[in-house]
Amino acid sequence: MSTATILRPGADEHSAYFGRYIEKVPDGDIVALLCDQIGETCALLRRADGQADFAYAPGKWTVKQVVGHMADVERVMAFRALWFARNDQTPLPGFDENRWVDDADFASRTLDDLIDEFEVARAATVQLATHLDASALGRRGTMNGNPGTPRALFYIIAGHERHHVALLRERYHLR
Repeated sequence: MSTATILRPGADEHSAYFGRYIEKVPDGDIVALLCDQIGETCALLRRADGQADFAYAPGKWTVKQVVGHMADVERVMAFRALWFARNDQTPLPGFDENRWVDDADFASRTLDDLIDEFEVARAATVQLATHLDASALGRRGTMNGNPGTPRALFYIIAGHERHHVALLRERYHLR
């Protein structure tokens, strides 16, 4: 599928914070995993329509907010991967995911709409990952004052999704 094998990133390709996501990603073809994940995750989410506005505790995100957050992070990380792959050395800022969720008004949207958006964002990520060569995958940049590579960012994307799917299963009781 991809033109280059995307190897697991080294610890020097991302901040320690993102290691918690990367460690959730099994060995194997990351592009194939990204493709498989989206089908599984969307199927899980489509079974949650009656719980779309459920939050497991006060101050926690609803299912719709989690899905919107996942789409936002997918886009941000894929943009960073593109930025670094194109060898732009301009440092990229961080972002406050809580403020983004607060300002997004995901509550006014349907869960199906948010799932569709997440699915489209992932399709764009897969296209990007599929067509980067080994040189582009290893190019380095700076995000939020920390190092990054496209290779690491694709693993972060996959691990971030795995993190939230686990929470959706454990705390939101989605099946």
